Amino acid sequence: MAETLDEPTGVREQDLHGTWRLHNWVIDYDDGRPASFPFGPDATGLLIYAADGHVSAAIGRGGRARLSRDDIRRAPEAEKAAAFDSYFHYAGTWRLEGGQVVHEVTQSLNPNFVGTVQVRDLDLQGDRLELRAVVPTLSGATMTNRLVWRRATPRRGR
Repeated sequence: MAETLDEPTGVREQDLHGTWRLHNWVIDYDDGRPASFPFGPDATGLLIYAADGHVSAAIGRGGRARLSRDDIRRAPEAEKAAAFDSYFHYAGTWRLEGGQVVHEVTQSLNPNFVGTVQVRDLDLQGDRLELRAVVPTLSGATMTNRLVWRRATPRRGR
């Protein structure tokens, strides 16, 4: 992946390379509804921007319940549904474009995400990365997903 500078933000691709830990995920609404936390205020997550142009994003509800069986295929359907509902993942490729980061999804826990293009406004301040996506709601209002990430510290011995 060639190193390029995104003119509107001044962010270089290499500025995003590495692993980011989720600080919080908040949804704001423009119709006066209170903000919400899709996976609760203690959600956890990792976002990895690889230098070769691949991305992987995973977010889970904090304190997810364990399955009653180690073999997921033998777990009760309700437990599997709860596990699906409390976790989000997709992977693919990424690039900077016009003040945004563009993710082209090739794998996802949600099969409907595969083949989609996820565009995020970005704000990078030191080791803090904020990604935003504005999405229309069924009521005609808009919601803004704000995900704040902090650069992960390297493992000891690295």
